[in-house]
Amino acid sequence: MNIKNIANVDNETAKYIKLETERQKNMLEMIPSENYASKAVLEAVGSVLANKYSEGYPRKRYYQGNKYIDEIELIAIERAKKLFKVPYVNVQPYSGSPANAEIYLALMKPGDTLMGLTLSYGGHLTHGSPVSMSGAVYKGVLYDFGEKGKIDFDELEKLALKVKPKIIVASTTAYPRIVDFAKFAKVADKVGAYLLADISHIVGLVIGGCHPDPVPYAHVIMTTTHKTLRGPRGAMIMVTQKGLKKDPDLADKIDKWVFPGLQGGPHDHVTAGIAVCLKEAGTVAFKRYVKQVVANCKVLASELTYYGFDLVSGGTDNHLILIDTHNKGINGRLMAIGLEEAGIILNRNWVPKDEAPPFFPNGIRLGTSALTSRGMREKEMKKVAAWIHKAVEAMKTLEFDYKTWVDIAYGQKKDPQKRKRLDSTFYNLISICPDIKKTAQEIKNFCKRYPVPGIDF
Repeated sequence: MNIKNIANVDNETAKYIKLETERQKNMLEMIPSENYASKAVLEAVGSVLANKYSEGYPRKRYYQGNKYIDEIELIAIERAKKLFKVPYVNVQPYSGSPANAEIYLALMKPGDTLMGLTLSYGGHLTHGSPVSMSGAVYKGVLYDFGEKGKIDFDELEKLALKVKPKIIVASTTAYPRIVDFAKFAKVADKVGAYLLADISHIVGLVIGGCHPDPVPYAHVIMTTTHKTLRGPRGAMIMVTQKGLKKDPDLADKIDKWVFPGLQGGPHDHVTAGIAVCLKEAGTVAFKRYVKQVVANCKVLASELTYYGFDLVSGGTDNHLILIDTHNKGINGRLMAIGLEEAGIILNRNWVPKDEAPPFFPNGIRLGTSALTSRGMREKEMKKVAAWIHKAVEAMKTLEFDYKTWVDIAYGQKKDPQKRKRLDSTFYNLISICPDIKKTAQEIKNFCKRYPVPGIDF
């Protein structure tokens, strides 16, 4: 990836692109919603297709000069149809949030009931949260886990029978277990609801045969393209045969709400990137990659359990792990900051029954998709777990009162100004901690053996 021309025109921006490149090369990227796109995908996204404007759909554009753009979009559509075995695909959504909104607008009226997983139990803002459009325009009714840290479908059915939702969303963003689409479909069919499978996190696993396929059970499927699919930042909406059987006009309704309902012209360079990543996802190599992602995650989970980390639901079946940080005595936000200083990038996250607000949650979320893209396998996951353990143990030795921080951050003595001062103290202590600095250097040296896909400078 050559940025010489950027440097010639805008050295300030080029400087930070270079620094971000170095950051990605020298740190362990473990945020489950991030991955590395291939050089081919990056070339497509950075191509001359960014110059074009293409309102409408292939062969039905409102602008001239789209005959080649049409072919690219049709390639992406046909590849998705073949991979997922579905009759309809729209590849124009800008990202997952507008894609979900477009589905809701096509299938519901304002005030209709939408059922999705509670945010603190691993759901997404767009699945009915009151702070998003999905909960403001529609009546969001949220379900959560059972006592064993997994979805309780008996309780889900009781709730659905009570509220009679128009759509049930089968999806998670921080659920480390298999999503049972068959059980979701049983509930949705019983109450006459549409079943929307948002597979943004697990799409690569579905394609690779490492997760059950939602196509036989869902009416509509939405996925982003940049997580386990390793594509550009975009999204796709698919309608299944089951969906068309329930409503023969379903595809047309969605098309109209994507454009002109919510979006203008598609991002043609991103469409090309989606086409490329779908070609890559149809290979044997991609299936091997996905299997390794899951194998790596299971080993990482086992090792973290050995080091005393409290894993939500006790383990993982997919590409991610959710850790409840209570037993380590360190809030998830502080732990994520400390781990970043040590060279490990993950994200703070709510955990079930979390008493903290979302900005200061008591959990961290991590996964193996990006590390696996760099060629890491099971033995490397053992090293990663050891580094995480070492960094957290180093945080415990700091002259820092974690309990007071919690009380000031969101407890009875809440004081934003004092909390900011304590934050500064924590940052300073972390930055000079010998064990943290040593771990960061070890990780930097380690990362040199595993090149980042798409980076060649």
